[in-house]
Amino acid sequence: MKEVKIYKKVIVNGGNGMKEITIDPYIHVRMVKSFEYDPKGKKISFISDYTGVPQVWELDREDRWPAQTSFSMKGITFIKYIAGSSDLVYGMDADGDEKEQLYVLKENGEKIALTNSPEHLHMFGDSSPDGKWIAWSSNRRNPAFLDIYIQNLETLEIRSVFTGDGTYSVEKWFPDGNSLLVKKTNTPLDHDLGVFSLLTGKMDWITQHKGEAGYKDIHFNKDADHLYLLTNQDREFFGLAMIQIASKQFTWLERGEWDFEDLVINKVKNKLAFSMNQGGISKGFLIDLERTTLYNWETPIGVMFNLRFSPDNQKLGFVLNGPAHPPDIWEVDLKTIQAKRLTYISRTPILEEKLVEPEPITFPSFDNLQIPAFYYKPANKKEKSPVVVYIHGGPESQSRAVYSPFLQYFISQGYAVVAPNIRGSTGYGKAFTHLDDGRKRMDAVKDVIFLMEWLKKTGDIDAQRCAIVGGSYGGFVVLAAISHFPEFWAAAIDIVGMSSIRTFLQTTSPWRKKLRETEYGTIENDGDFFDKIDPLNHSDKIKAPLMVIHGVNDPRVPIQESDQIVRKLKERNHPLQYSRIEEEGHTMMKLKNKITSYTEMAEFLEKYLGK
Repeated sequence: MKEVKIYKKVIVNGGNGMKEITIDPYIHVRMVKSFEYDPKGKKISFISDYTGVPQVWELDREDRWPAQTSFSMKGITFIKYIAGSSDLVYGMDADGDEKEQLYVLKENGEKIALTNSPEHLHMFGDSSPDGKWIAWSSNRRNPAFLDIYIQNLETLEIRSVFTGDGTYSVEKWFPDGNSLLVKKTNTPLDHDLGVFSLLTGKMDWITQHKGEAGYKDIHFNKDADHLYLLTNQDREFFGLAMIQIASKQFTWLERGEWDFEDLVINKVKNKLAFSMNQGGISKGFLIDLERTTLYNWETPIGVMFNLRFSPDNQKLGFVLNGPAHPPDIWEVDLKTIQAKRLTYISRTPILEEKLVEPEPITFPSFDNLQIPAFYYKPANKKEKSPVVVYIHGGPESQSRAVYSPFLQYFISQGYAVVAPNIRGSTGYGKAFTHLDDGRKRMDAVKDVIFLMEWLKKTGDIDAQRCAIVGGSYGGFVVLAAISHFPEFWAAAIDIVGMSSIRTFLQTTSPWRKKLRETEYGTIENDGDFFDKIDPLNHSDKIKAPLMVIHGVNDPRVPIQESDQIVRKLKERNHPLQYSRIEEEGHTMMKLKNKITSYTEMAEFLEKYLGK
């Protein structure tokens, strides 16, 4: 790959007092990925890409600045404290291949490799109450299935305790140390919970439900005879419920007309906290179980995640990621219910007045269904704006009100940016999420086209300068939009997208294939439909100049998906730019690669849409 300079010239104070900002400062915003409180209460450990690769950092409350505690060339994927200790379990994969290996980072800085099986993935579950064992799931037995294992942290002995032809993961280790709470993932949106006895080797499934139901963020009550959890069992949205383990009795505690997210419970089991996803924007709630009182607190517009109670039960920490507030750790004082920013990892003074928050909108699609979106409008714009339409991945995902260096840069350059949550997105109920399933796939693409028609009617955009950008499933929508509706687009960027559902299902990781078939259909039953809609088979209709970006190690959407459509477009000398990125997978992690890719994307769109 060609080398790109990290910083172009940045004019802070020009003669007219205006600031000229390039894309570089937007890319260089450092972010907190996740954090954990040390069980002993003195420290906070968090993952940040401050050095250019996600690493573990440690914040001592008596120090003013955090210290780096991991120094790997590879990115850290998660951290979790072992019960009752200051030792951390963490994960790393090989440059984005998602075959995560597990390690222990001892309090004294010693690093111990636990799994050492790089051809398999390892999904961490929990540590035993005495801190001597950990539980995880892996596809060691069969590439298509995830089984349950436990491992001794002193001897490093690994035991296979539960196998089955399915996708199993460990949610919690029971407080008595004798059982595991296990989740079976039937589809990305349908689960079962079971109690697996380590003494008898038997599984008791405790969630009795008809139809689709998701279960997440599960916690024991004080006596460990009930579970608090979030579920959408028998309803559209996730709410707070309780399950009595022995009798399997299910009880609703709190429900709303939006999804509840990220449920946590404090150490003494008398307070719960969660956030509510209100159309892509988070609102936080605290429940006092003894007083049966519900509280909420104020934060800037954004998304809360990684909620955690402090060990002394005085604080509730969370990561806040907002369009104008890149990810940092915040804390709520549980006495005053006031939120305050704790870390300033992301602080970039040159951008603080530049970042733009979106306007939530809806627009009517072809069947009059109202489709939600975030609309970012450039400031002080008098003439019509070029527009960038950004499509999220998934499709069981959602565009949220979060910081994006790429989108914020284009807003600063006078572009309008619209991020729709087309049918199939999560956050708007089960029925909405299933509106694009199987042979309804192109209805989601039509939503994008009707967004363009709606934008034209507003009179705010330049209809001759419209670009579409998307990653993963969003990349498929990009390719489908420019091949089936070519007249709308002046440029397009496909990031790790599928060019053919048929070939994608043939090559994606074996353990993911069955889960994806519930969304797209199967080659045996729906192959004729895939052939009808796949962008690869309509590449001759593409008119828009296309940029394609793909990580070589991508296990979800193999890079062959990009190779094959690029090959077809090259055969007819179509305007094309292709970046195959070494040492990356489905998600770009390394700062050097972000700098190169984002800069090239900016230059590409400016070439075809203008400044």
